[in-house]
Formats: sequence, C-alpha cells, structure tokens
Amino acid sequence: MPTLSLLTLRTLLLIGLLVPLACGHADPGPPPASAASAVLGASLPAFKRPSVQGPIFDTAEAAGRVLVVDFFAAYCPPCQRALPAVERLSRQRRDVVFVGVSLDGDAGLALRQVQRHRITFPVVHDAGNALAGRFRVTDLPATFVIDGAGRIAWASGPGQSETALERAVASLAARL
Repeated sequence: MPTLSLLTLRTLLLIGLLVPLACGHADPGPPPASAASAVLGASLPAFKRPSVQGPIFDTAEAAGRVLVVDFFAAYCPPCQRALPAVERLSRQRRDVVFVGVSLDGDAGLALRQVQRHRITFPVVHDAGNALAGRFRVTDLPATFVIDGAGRIAWASGPGQSETALERAVASLAARL
C-alpha cells in the first residue's frame, strides 16, 4: 500500500475542513447565550394579524421552520440601528421566516418605518401591545427565535453582539 506524503495529508485535511464551509454545511455550533426571558422554552404565542404592508401574517404558516419575531418602535434608537441588520439577515436566510412587530402608536407610523428601512418581511402593528404582553417584552429592541418545533429557543438582550441573532438563527436552522 502506498504511503501518503506529509504534504498530501495536509492537503487532504485542509480540503476536508474547507469544503463543508464552502458548501454552507459547516456546523454552526450552539446558539449564543440567550438573554433572560420568561418565555424561553415556551410554545410560540400563535397569532394571525394583518401586516401593515397588506397581507395577513399567520404564525401557523411558519410551522416546522425557524421563525424570527422582532419587536421594534420608531421611538427606540437601538431599534432603528438594529432593523437594517434584521432586514439583511432576512434577505440572506430565505429558509427562515421573519416577522416584525411594531409597537408604534399607530399603523401609519409602523408603515413609515417599513418604508424607511426598506423592510421586505411582514410587519404587524401591535395595537394595545397585546403581542408584546404575550411575549413578555419589557425592553426594546426585543427579538425572539422560535425553533422548528414551535418553541421559543433564543431571545435577544442588551449585552449581545450584533452577530448574536445571526448565530442563533444559523444554529437553530442547522438542526432542522
């Protein structure tokens, strides 16, 4: 049996490490640490609401897929900084369902936020903060990632890096 040279072994090892990354099949590992939330591990509070863009959004249509629920408001500067990153991620991850929940005073203001940030995912207006209450939102921005089994698996928090949501989504989507 022929022996492999050290260079050949190194090349094979490098190929074995890089091919999965190039093909997008690398294991992203566990999600980053979640912020504390009373709803972690709980079932998704289901909802069906008209989006400010027109069509109805129904969480039931996301069954079996990863779902990102992003709460925001125009009066929240950190939300305004985070929305473009959420939009970029939604464009990159077509395998994941995204929905925004606006806590603005009226649907018109929510629609202006959609237009300002060129948001392509559905955004529902949470009149009376009913959804915020069901998700136990206490600070903004607040983002939740729901796994394919319909459980709230990750929540954002003030101390997390900008890439934490991306890593949480990648980790949970890899498990489907």
